[in-house]
Amino acid sequence: MQNPIYTEVTSCRDCYKCVRSCPVKAIQIKDGHAMIIKDRCIYCGKCVHVCPNSAKKVRCDRDRVKLAIESGRKVICSLAPSYASEFSGYEKELLTALKKLGFAAVSETAIGATLVSQALDIYASGHDGHAPFIGTACPSVVELVRKYYPDDVDKLAPVPSPLQAHSAYLRYLYNEDFSIAFIGPCIAKKVEADTTPGYPDFAITFKELKEWLSEEGIVLSELQIDDVDFIPAKAGTATIYPVEGGQIATSKLWSGDRFGTKALAFSGIEQVMSALNCETFPLPFLELLACEGGCINGPAADDTVSMTARKRATSDYTSKRLDEPALFSGDEKFARLLLEKGYGLLHNEGPKVEKGAAKGKYSEDDIKRALVDLGKLTKADELNCGGCGYNTCRDMAVAYLDGMAEVEMCVTKMRKEAESKVDVLLRTIPTGVVIVNSDLQIADCNVRFLELFGDMEEGFVDQNILQMVKDLPLERFVPFADKFRDQFYLSHPGQYRVHFKDKYLRVTFFLVESKRLLGAMFEDITNPTIRRETVVKKAEDVIQKSLETVQQIASLLGENAAETEIMLNSLIDAFSVHGAGEGESDFRADENGDLS
Repeated sequence: MQNPIYTEVTSCRDCYKCVRSCPVKAIQIKDGHAMIIKDRCIYCGKCVHVCPNSAKKVRCDRDRVKLAIESGRKVICSLAPSYASEFSGYEKELLTALKKLGFAAVSETAIGATLVSQALDIYASGHDGHAPFIGTACPSVVELVRKYYPDDVDKLAPVPSPLQAHSAYLRYLYNEDFSIAFIGPCIAKKVEADTTPGYPDFAITFKELKEWLSEEGIVLSELQIDDVDFIPAKAGTATIYPVEGGQIATSKLWSGDRFGTKALAFSGIEQVMSALNCETFPLPFLELLACEGGCINGPAADDTVSMTARKRATSDYTSKRLDEPALFSGDEKFARLLLEKGYGLLHNEGPKVEKGAAKGKYSEDDIKRALVDLGKLTKADELNCGGCGYNTCRDMAVAYLDGMAEVEMCVTKMRKEAESKVDVLLRTIPTGVVIVNSDLQIADCNVRFLELFGDMEEGFVDQNILQMVKDLPLERFVPFADKFRDQFYLSHPGQYRVHFKDKYLRVTFFLVESKRLLGAMFEDITNPTIRRETVVKKAEDVIQKSLETVQQIASLLGENAAETEIMLNSLIDAFSVHGAGEGESDFRADENGDLS
């Protein structure tokens, strides 16, 4: 099955924004494209959120759910508690819409959250209130531990996630054949559907649901509400689970622990990794959520709504819910079964170690050689600018050795190489070259340009003088500087010829950066132009004699003679290069570029 997150290669090129945002650097750059490495990915969805070209895609499972419904199979929706923040004010309309889409029933994932909290309470009550586990509510955190903290896998709570527990409980209650489809803000839940099939069978995001509703022409604000009841009942306090600290607040043992002596909550992958880096065990119970603020800020949640509004909507919804009768308060028999069998209820062995990235397998010499390849010859060259997506040049070197990064990702190296190539080109090219900015100040030039326009003798100009010329106005050197300004706004800058002092020059303009940098090459074509002028002069003499003959018979030819004279004079003009005075120039379009 396709990875839950993948790259649309045709839309991805030389950005590295996803590399910068990925907390575990699970993205390989190959031929300039960013490819997600499944064995390293924790499916937090950060790359999807930051991609400027929407090249990072989330696998769509909507059609699989639709197909199951259309086949006549009974499909139960496991609705994430964060629906209260995603569809705030339209909670009842949403339930009606889900029934219209064909779901046989709707149940709250928070039912599973209640059972998980109850199971952990049972464990903690038998261990002086302590349960030194890492919570498994967040599948991204579970993937992070499996792949990057393998020594802590045995510290994961012995109970599956609320979604998996909910799926198992539905199958425990209703001994019949049906499918379960989760709907929520989480991309990583698709991993649970893939690795523990049936617990649930499918996982789609709120975004996929909204697209589905749109396809069916269902508008929540226009729906007439039907009476739709949750099965087996409405969830209670556990509807606060999607907010950081929600799991602890649901516990009957830890909710009153004001100072966090037995349980602590952290959200945001950086905080989670910091918490996991603590080497002091036993720890209090760690409620860890990859998304900052909790699941209400999931990668598939509506990010146009403020965190304040989302958190308040969830809290208000839970608060009002607690006043309702017949709320689900748990099932001790199943909770004990959940604690006893754990992932065995899912016919699964539970999280196993899968090292996502080898650490420390390269020697210092290996890293130094990689740094040389990246243009880091000295410690001073290690700028640690982060342009490649890695925090340090050494991190980039290790990624390069791993085959996860390419040399071209180093911005400073590529800039230096480009500047070096430009410098070599400017030094060796036999023609004069100048590059100016939009203010007509010299950005760069070569020795030949200064010899042509700076009244400097050959061999006098050195690199120091070239540096001094930069940022000076072009008009100090070139009398036709105003001609440059027009070229900035042409899609194809032109080619011209000019007589400057005692020289004939071919001027070829070229855009370096549209509307910002313009270049011009000056080719000295003095000798072939003088030869051509000699030919034109002789042609003028011949034509003049012909004109005298024509004028003698003008009376016979009438106005035809005048037209002939005009035509012959035009011919002379077409082949002439008119001179200019000392220090002046004659700027003429060179249509065919052939002045020899």
